[in-house]
This record gives sequence, structure tokens and C-alpha cells, in this order.
Amino acid sequence: MSGHSKWHNIQQKKGKIDVIRGKVFTKLGKEIIMAAKNGGSKLENNAHLRDVVAKAKSNNMPLDTINRAIKKGAGELEGVNYEEIVYEGYGAEGVAVVVVTLTDKKNRSVATVRHAFDRHHGNMGAAGCVSWMFAKKGQIIIERTEGMDEDEIMMIALEAGAEDFNADKEMFEIITTVETFGQVREVLEKAGFEFASAEVTMIPDNMVPVSMEGAAKVQDLIDTLEDNEDVQDVYYNAEYPEEFEG
Repeated sequence: MSGHSKWHNIQQKKGKIDVIRGKVFTKLGKEIIMAAKNGGSKLENNAHLRDVVAKAKSNNMPLDTINRAIKKGAGELEGVNYEEIVYEGYGAEGVAVVVVTLTDKKNRSVATVRHAFDRHHGNMGAAGCVSWMFAKKGQIIIERTEGMDEDEIMMIALEAGAEDFNADKEMFEIITTVETFGQVREVLEKAGFEFASAEVTMIPDNMVPVSMEGAAKVQDLIDTLEDNEDVQDVYYNAEYPEEFEG
């Protein structure tokens, strides 16, 4: 587990949701549209759609907005035709960065992503240049609160099919395969646990420690990319200094 850096990122992401919820809803809407387009509109037959809808609900996305996105993806309502394009590159101090976009204008997305790398002391590389450093996994983050039984959470998660369990003083991290993510999430949800984050993500095999200056440069790049309307997710392997505030 990337420890403090990961928790810092989760806290920051939660803050962004509170401040710019409309932008988050736009990103989630695109994800729902693509899930429905690729696997159909029936939740019971589309595990990916179930997971994305659960993620949307956890972010308080209105049900009618979710349903409209599903219908657009299934072709029942007119919608934009999005294409998923993944860009890769390096940030300051050799940090690996993977950028997942959903866009209806490829030329716009590649230009804005490349500009973000150039502007923030990085460089965009060829497909595959850094993605091999990451593993696609399900990741569930539960904020630790008083009275929580670490052993109980670990046993529930592992018995449900989780692959790994990590804990520190601020959070519990449950790692799953992509295939078992949905069932583990549902079991924990039914057991009454709330998630700071629950998603299929790309987890770095190794973290790259960066200086305070490097952390600031990397975070500026990540913030710029995440503010891009075409960008869905940004994955990176920077390990920030403990004292870095972001």
C-alpha cells in the first residue's frame, strides 16, 4: 500500500468532490455510458455497470442522472460517442503517469494532455512506456474510525474473495482482482461499511520517492490533468514526503 501518499490522494479527491461535484458527475456519467454501451443496460447482467453505478451512488449522484446515462449508453437516448484513449508519460523526478481519457475529440485530448506534461516538468511517451509498472486491481478504502475491529474487517474481506488487506492508523485498504471486486464490495457494503473509495484502479508495483519540490511539481501535473474535461483517471507512482501538504 502506498500509505500516506495514497491517503493524501483520497482526502484530496474527496475534497474535490465536495467543491466541484458537477465535474465529478460528468466523469461518472461518461463511465456509466461506456459501461452500458459495452455490456448492456441490465445491472444484473453487467458487472462493470453495477460497480460504476455503485461508485456513482457513493458520490451522491442523483438516480435520474444515473438512469439517463445508462439509457444513453444503451442507445435508448441520444448521446455523445466517447472513445477511451490511454496516454502515458513521466512527471518530475521520473514519476510514471498513466492518463485514461474518455473523449469525443481525440485531437483535443492528446493536445491538452501533452501540454499538461510539457508545462509541468514532464514528458508524454509512447503507449506502453510506463503502464507495465502498474497492475489493474480492485481497491477499496475504508476510513478507520473508533471502535472498528481490524480483524473482523480483514476476515470479511478475505472470505469474500479479497486478495490482500493492509491497514494503518488512518485507513484499511482491501485489494481484489478485477473479477472479484464487485462481490467483495457488495459483501462489505451489506456488512454496513462505508467506503472512502471503491474502484477498479491501477496500482503501482513500486513507489518512487520524490523530494518536496518534486512532489509539488507532480501534484501540479496531476491537478491539471484531473481538471481536464476529457480525463477520467490519472494513475501515478509518486511517494510524497510525509510533510507534503499538496
